Amino acid sequence: MATSIPTTPQNTAPTGSQGISKAGIAAVVVTVVLWASAFVGIRAVGSSFSPGSLTLGRLAVAAVALGAVVLPTIKVWPKGREWWPILAYGVMWFGGYNVALNAAERMLDAGTSAMLINVSPILIAMLAGVILKEGFPRWLIIGSAVAFGGVAMIALGSGQRSTADVAGVLLCLLAAVLASVSVIVQKPVLRKFTAAQATWFGIMVGALCCLPWAGQLLAEVRAAPLPATLGLVYLGVFPTAIAFTTWAYALSLIEAGKLAATTYLVPGTTILISWALLNEVPSIWGLIGGVVCLVGVGLTRRRSG
Repeated sequence: MATSIPTTPQNTAPTGSQGISKAGIAAVVVTVVLWASAFVGIRAVGSSFSPGSLTLGRLAVAAVALGAVVLPTIKVWPKGREWWPILAYGVMWFGGYNVALNAAERMLDAGTSAMLINVSPILIAMLAGVILKEGFPRWLIIGSAVAFGGVAMIALGSGQRSTADVAGVLLCLLAAVLASVSVIVQKPVLRKFTAAQATWFGIMVGALCCLPWAGQLLAEVRAAPLPATLGLVYLGVFPTAIAFTTWAYALSLIEAGKLAATTYLVPGTTILISWALLNEVPSIWGLIGGVVCLVGVGLTRRRSG
């Protein structure tokens, strides 16, 4: 696992619209695939673990797995005000986002959840344009709109089972807002700390916030079947420890708004994984929506003339 996580310092990486390294592209691909697998994993273990205990379990596993890689590399720890952004995204993203998403997936079908969560790239692009001074490139806006249309098509093809519960919708929107703000807050941290370090700090903060669910987690682990426990471990190592690190690494190389647009690929990738592992055959709307998402993300990479 140690070789899968970029740990080189990030403060010298380009963040403009210059060419992205192969390592940056690989980090984006790993993030998209592993985050997509998380939707399947959460659904698979959701009947055995409640939202809070599932979050704590994921973070505890991730803290141990990533900590084994990160702790030997830490030469300087955050000091004083440097902790504030880490505390912010640790609480909001690793804690609040995961609890909200876990709870929402108990009420909403996968397509609706994906569509609502993918409000996040639009929010990130807007926040990055204002707060990080990235501006509002024309093709980023056009491509984001096209990709969001693709996500809506995927949702249309995934909504056979139920309509959205109001509480589930609100939880998904809350998760999207928490993730969006967290990306903006995390970006400056990557100027001093490596992707793996910044991720591990956030994971530890999130885990501490979720400690009130420790007793519930222990009880549910005892009662859970082995496949569910292994699924929780998978969620902790891969979509959490590795994918959040590869995301942070990519964020250090790519403007936040443009990177966020790549997450429009997550719903389509989730459909493919569900197709392969759960034999859930995608609808025609799901397939078309996936292609539209690819086109939209491609458009965001164009340079405004």
